[in-house]
Amino acid sequence: MSSYANTDVQIDVFSTQGISDAHDKAYLRTSPEFFHKRLLASGFGDLFEIAKVFRQGEQSGRHNPEFSMLEWYRLDFSLADLMNEVAELMLHLLALYDHPKAQVTRISYRLLYQQYLSIDPLQLGRDELNSLCQEKGYYGDRLTFDQALDFLFGVVISTQLPKDELIFVYHFPASQAALAQINPEDNQTCLRFELMWQGIELANGYQELTDMNEQMTRFICDNETRKKIGKKVLPFDQHLLDAMGAGLPACSGVALGLDRLLMNLLEVNTVSDVLPFPAHSA
Repeated sequence: MSSYANTDVQIDVFSTQGISDAHDKAYLRTSPEFFHKRLLASGFGDLFEIAKVFRQGEQSGRHNPEFSMLEWYRLDFSLADLMNEVAELMLHLLALYDHPKAQVTRISYRLLYQQYLSIDPLQLGRDELNSLCQEKGYYGDRLTFDQALDFLFGVVISTQLPKDELIFVYHFPASQAALAQINPEDNQTCLRFELMWQGIELANGYQELTDMNEQMTRFICDNETRKKIGKKVLPFDQHLLDAMGAGLPACSGVALGLDRLLMNLLEVNTVSDVLPFPAHSA
């Protein structure tokens, strides 16, 4: 638990009674990220953790509100270095579970949309993206720019990706940077990747933002967006900001969903098949 929450607009957090009298609520962590960065800022060095994490409302064949995450951080690693390390781990696991050796493919977010949808996702506006989503079967309220991109990625692109390849999609839109650095060579994109295997996202990695002021601005923007779309405004992590202000070293980090990974390695249909107590029976 933490006295502060993850403000990410795409994630909903569980809350409970406060840890101390200073805070009336506490929040279950959605990843170990904030805690890890505080350790890194204190001089801890490279680290990893296998952790239980919690995300409200995430329940489907690929989601469970409580799940296991492997997260690790490497000092002086670039995004490319981290992709290489994740690929090395995945190839080792594929061999261990008697899967054929997979081709490792790296493709930019922009090129992916050009290849599968014949659009440049960073040159279209919100209205154009919503029209395209409707053409592809979306029904519902008007989507934000990033929601529309996520719909196209999840419903159209991911279903067409080669299932036997390890596909690293990198340089996501800057609006989806979260805690990643903006790409110094293209400020429309950020230094972030996702790993796709068998059509499922398994890992999300960043070349980490180290600027306290920029991080505070992003937290404030998250809460402004939350307010606009009717979500709760959440207290952002002042402990993390203090640690970043003291000095977060140059690093890259990645979170890998272990339950989804195991689901794919064992070739079962849903994440519930690898959990002793999924949400419906917890």
